[in-house]
Amino acid sequence: MTQSLTSNSPDSPIFSVPDQALVPVNDYPSIQVDIPQSRMFIIKKLLTAFREKHSDLPAYDASQGDGGASLPGVPHNLLERAFELLKQNGTAYDPPTGTAAFSKATAEQYWQFNADLGYNAENIAATDGGRDALIKAYQVMTALGTGRIGDVLLVSRVPWISYMWGPYGVGMNILLAPGSEANGWEYTEDGLAASAEFCTKHGGGRRIAGLVITSPDNPTGRTLPMARQIALAQKAFSLGVPFVLFDWIYHQVTEGAPADINALLSAFDPKDRERIIVLDGLTKSLGASNVRAAHLVASKKVIEFVASRSSHGVMPNFLGQAVAQAAYEIGFRKAAASIIEPTNASRKVVRNFVKEKGYRAIVGDGGYYAFIDCTEPIQRGKLADSVALVEHMAGNHGITAIAGSYFSEAGKNWIRFSYALPPEITAKALERFDEAMRAL
Repeated sequence: MTQSLTSNSPDSPIFSVPDQALVPVNDYPSIQVDIPQSRMFIIKKLLTAFREKHSDLPAYDASQGDGGASLPGVPHNLLERAFELLKQNGTAYDPPTGTAAFSKATAEQYWQFNADLGYNAENIAATDGGRDALIKAYQVMTALGTGRIGDVLLVSRVPWISYMWGPYGVGMNILLAPGSEANGWEYTEDGLAASAEFCTKHGGGRRIAGLVITSPDNPTGRTLPMARQIALAQKAFSLGVPFVLFDWIYHQVTEGAPADINALLSAFDPKDRERIIVLDGLTKSLGASNVRAAHLVASKKVIEFVASRSSHGVMPNFLGQAVAQAAYEIGFRKAAASIIEPTNASRKVVRNFVKEKGYRAIVGDGGYYAFIDCTEPIQRGKLADSVALVEHMAGNHGITAIAGSYFSEAGKNWIRFSYALPPEITAKALERFDEAMRAL
């Protein structure tokens, strides 16, 4: 007699969930392409050989995705205050989406939610950095969105490289939206509609599970006004996209005001607010890459889902929450001034440089990346693409950036130049870049 899969006999193995809840067998991991390591951690090696050969010359790293490596990073007074909070809190387990004190401070001191929106501390989930937050958001899109592995995350034509591989690693497929180089590959309503139609006709039954809107953008540096972000999200919802993720990790690093979450949420009816996820954190604005402090703002249903998954997976560290609380206590813009002010000054240096030298570039109002078109020097130097160009820059001129080819084919003749540097260093790095381009 065949034993039932869910037999309660102590002499037989038994699955941990009922038969109807078993995960179906799927061989997709066996057919996936290999996920490459982020070039951010590799490209710095390109400067090593130049420094060894030219120890008397300065070298410039404009590849930075980490303001804490090229600017002062988290001020020591905030770290000391965070350590005091850590000593008060102790070292026992905290809740899987962060402490009540962190959630309350983030809701009331940082975001300052309008009371009539119904958002409060229960809409906040601390995470162990931005990538952890993103993985949890992707899980939300598949589990609470389409309910299936293999559906689609829609990203821009030239996306941040981890938007390509992070979701792919947890079973999502990545669709690059239509986009024109002339407008910095910005989403359009027609492009979103074309993406939905593509999935219907050519996607093998796949559906769009989520859309990512990031502003300021990585890698292009493009910024989108709030009204534009809202319009794109509304279009996505009208097309049946279950979730829109707003990645605002760079939004504090700006010449103007940071993003207003109340303006975003109030533009949607309560039902559609349930479909909005916002990501923010300290990585860029406070130069706190190794502090691993980020959080999600979402509906209570989404936060409860994240809490359940986090309790069996990655839980947020307390120190990151404490650093955030310490920054909120003195006012976040004041706390982050050592990152924001030199970056804003460097952005003006970059704008002046590309205008004076005649480079075609995207330099937005926030973040710390400029995306520079290098088609002409690449062709003049008979180079294959921007990867070869970056190798030329690093090996021969002691200046490196990130090749646009790393992000997508559409950006193959562009480079991402980071100006998360003091303005005087940015100016010298740009001079070296110009020297490298003219030497081809």
